[in-house]
Amino acid sequence: MPMPKFLKKSFWLPKIKRVVKDYLFWTLLPRKYQRAADECAAETVLFIDTKETNMPYAMQYIYERIQANYDYEVEFVSLMQNESRFIVYMRHCVDALGAVARARYIFLSDASDYISCLPLREETKVVQLWHGSGAFKKWGFSTAEAIFGGSREEKERHPYYENLDLVCVSSPEVIWAYEEAMGLEGRGIVQPTGVAASDVFFDQAFLDNARKSIEGAIPEIANKKIVLYAPTFRGRVKHAKAPDALDIGLFVRELGEDYVLLVKNHPFVRDELLLDPANEGFVFDITHDSRIAYAQVLAAADVLITDYSSVVFDFCLLNRPMCFFAYDIEDYNDWRGFYYNYDEMTPGPIFTETEQIIGWIHNLPEAYDAEEMRAFREKFMQSCDGRSTSRILDFMFNEAVTADQGGKPDATGNKA
Repeated sequence: MPMPKFLKKSFWLPKIKRVVKDYLFWTLLPRKYQRAADECAAETVLFIDTKETNMPYAMQYIYERIQANYDYEVEFVSLMQNESRFIVYMRHCVDALGAVARARYIFLSDASDYISCLPLREETKVVQLWHGSGAFKKWGFSTAEAIFGGSREEKERHPYYENLDLVCVSSPEVIWAYEEAMGLEGRGIVQPTGVAASDVFFDQAFLDNARKSIEGAIPEIANKKIVLYAPTFRGRVKHAKAPDALDIGLFVRELGEDYVLLVKNHPFVRDELLLDPANEGFVFDITHDSRIAYAQVLAAADVLITDYSSVVFDFCLLNRPMCFFAYDIEDYNDWRGFYYNYDEMTPGPIFTETEQIIGWIHNLPEAYDAEEMRAFREKFMQSCDGRSTSRILDFMFNEAVTADQGGKPDATGNKA
């Protein structure tokens, strides 16, 4: 006889977890934060991330700038949600309260129900840098009715986008999408400051040295062109999988004399790429290669193949060819959806077969539409001009913003 539903672990565990989370975020963390805040002054700069163990790319550029040019104690804290059991994650949340209580300035790069639940003091400023530019696939409240997203009730039960003073976006064009996704309509805090991490693509010395840095890690790329395959993940965040439809063997046979293929899956993908030994020396999985930074590989790549990833926005700043391997576009659209019409938005050809991609690469540079890329960049990355970090720091530390940022954001009502 099958076990009754009310006795099954799979039935009770989510309910218990929900009760525990309610207590943690509604009662325990707010009380402990208030106690800690009463015992110390707010005078540090805190970079805090929920999921990643190491500092996310979106934070690194502005973190280094503050360390080099400002007289503040700077700290990075990870709650390591992706690496921990729920009970351990809870402990990390409690342990981090001291750092949050000491923070005069807080930088985020992802959704944070943790920061959102705390009764932050009035003088503490929070900036959401976000981990991607532009607006491509849907997220947050925009996915409340999609398969990928949870219910709107659950998203409102433990909000992810409260306590924010500034949300940094790459262009005026995408403000509406971020306001919708974060539930921030009418608050005026989503501003086209530009994206701090994009400033590196305007640093000519960095661009000139990028390929040399990659060759130091992968000598086999010397004298060859680089094709970067950087897709987004499939499935849910906790069990993210890499797409596997690209025929790597065909790439080797058709392009191996002139090109190498670097594969950089989404950071949520933990499994390494299983390669045929015959493809060694041509294909390299650099997803978790600590020697190769995200910006370095973009700056070194000659061609980008992606699908629904926000890497498209950073790469467009380099004015180089990209194409889109969208073999599962219908399923993905049903699963998650897009902010813009996919066919009209993408600044490059869309393919569903590996053979089509290879044919397109063979026809470069003639197959590259530079005007299409320019229009895309102007629409979605207009505010990324190499000065984004300065505008963001001006807001944070000088409590003012430059004229081209559109005035100081109105943070009324955004404090817990």
